[in-house]
Amino acid sequence: MSRDPTEDATCDFDHQTAWSAPTGANAVAVTTFLEPATKSLRSNADDYRGAGRLAELPHPLKRPFSAAVWGIRALFGIASLVVLLAILAAIPLINFLVLGYLLEAEGRLARTGKLRGAVPLLSLAPRLGAIALGVWLWLLPLRFLANAAADARLIDPAGRATARLDILTSTLAVLIALHICFALARGGSFACFFRPIKNVRWTIRQFRIGGYFDRAAAEISAFVAGLRLRHHFSLGVRGFAGAFAWLVIPTALFAAAKRTEGVPILITVFGGILLIPVLAWLPFLQARFAAENRLRAMFELRDVRRLFCRAPVAWLLATASVYVLALPLYLLKIVLLPQDAMWFLTLVFIVSIYPARLLTGWAYGRAVRREKAAWFGVRWACRGLVLPLLVFYIVLLFFTQFIGQHGKGVLFEHHAFLLPVPF
Repeated sequence: MSRDPTEDATCDFDHQTAWSAPTGANAVAVTTFLEPATKSLRSNADDYRGAGRLAELPHPLKRPFSAAVWGIRALFGIASLVVLLAILAAIPLINFLVLGYLLEAEGRLARTGKLRGAVPLLSLAPRLGAIALGVWLWLLPLRFLANAAADARLIDPAGRATARLDILTSTLAVLIALHICFALARGGSFACFFRPIKNVRWTIRQFRIGGYFDRAAAEISAFVAGLRLRHHFSLGVRGFAGAFAWLVIPTALFAAAKRTEGVPILITVFGGILLIPVLAWLPFLQARFAAENRLRAMFELRDVRRLFCRAPVAWLLATASVYVLALPLYLLKIVLLPQDAMWFLTLVFIVSIYPARLLTGWAYGRAVRREKAAWFGVRWACRGLVLPLLVFYIVLLFFTQFIGQHGKGVLFEHHAFLLPVPF
């Protein structure tokens, strides 16, 4: 699969790489397109490459078409990214990638303070979404025809109509497979999936030019490198380990009660009391880890407490968002769907957790960039508002073990900090 620089505005990206004359001591790489029209199309429909950030929004009045393309691509990219994360979150071990991605988004917003640069993989998401949608649409007629052939075999296994349907299904499967391969070879944009003749002509022209496989291999390598799989997986594993270290002891004590009297209930109450400070500071300890990419940052409680004094209102809003958005997710655990349908639940989890992560990163970054502490009255007022919120959350958390399908295991999931999955 080679990347298409003109995206959905055009599928053609016949180009070769040349080198401009050196300026000073440096030589600047430029791309020379075989079809000049693609330059203007590329300027009108930016492909959002570069560090996963959104391109600058064109002026809506001066360039309304470009602004509309910008908005459509941004919405499609974000939707594709959320669906992709939901699917990956339903796969064991792979869901560490999803946690790493959420931490990366949180850390970027904490470092930069700008939402436009806080969405990793956004430059790749529209292409992934276009490929998935295009393949799915072309497989639909094949599925309908295969179901019709299966019904025909049940009704009349040796009939002529059944034989014809089998031949038609096999032929269509080969043609659709070839068409999908040509569309991917040409870049995989959504328009490529609806121009089969031009795909074939383009592929033949590339082979005549020569060096296609080298260019395709380079594009695929760049595409995979842009995913940063190792980085996101490592970030997810370390973020999980740090949060689990904070949560495991108080949660184990909190889950000790098997009856509502005697020593076990006292241990549970003690565990709930321990959870209050942990849940108060863990969102921002994890944000500090995400921003600095250091596991030790997850345990620098003194520094995080000092930062709270600089932006207490922002921290109050972030804390409230984390736990208000986390509570409804426990209702989805009453009866879990089968594993192959779990991605639908993880979609709700991602949509709920993602905004809370971004808001926490924003609050942490705001505290880092401010130099003076807020008035002590504001700080203590925010502390006073956070305390009943956490107590209410912990009380409701205790009762989730009686409605959740996993029983006491629900108490250990903490999907707001650990894996964003309902299991």
